[in-house]
Amino acid sequence: MSKVYSDAFVEQALVKVYSRGKRTIQDVASELFVNVYTVKNWIRRKNLYMLQAATGRDKRPQDWSRSEQLVALHETHALDEGALQAWCRERGLFAHHLEAWRVAFCLDVKPAAVAEASEVRSLRQKNQTLLKELDRKDKALAEAAALLLLQKKFNALWEDEVK
Repeated sequence: MSKVYSDAFVEQALVKVYSRGKRTIQDVASELFVNVYTVKNWIRRKNLYMLQAATGRDKRPQDWSRSEQLVALHETHALDEGALQAWCRERGLFAHHLEAWRVAFCLDVKPAAVAEASEVRSLRQKNQTLLKELDRKDKALAEAAALLLLQKKFNALWEDEVK
């Protein structure tokens, strides 16, 4: 039968392991009357937890997908102010991000990035159309100027022959 250790005991054991100096993990485990592999599992679990906590904080609020936002809103729906702030600190968010996501879901508003991308796309298309039209008009103006110049030369040439 396996022995169950309290969280406080595990924390104190890990503090001893991390501050062991030149002693080995085996020495610390035998001092605590715990199997060395149990201590190593505690270390591995702690490192995995720290890794997961760090990756959650690396993500910016605007990088959260809509499904992740929905899960976050579901998790924080019934939390009081203190628990909400703690939850936000763990994930690198602020309460106003959650509020903005809630409003966006309630109003069924597209995220700002998607709305801006579609607006930018339409503005680019309009810009391309206007540039093509401007190029066509420039060519027509150049052709009209050339025809006017030729007409003036032609009239000047005929006036010289009439005299």
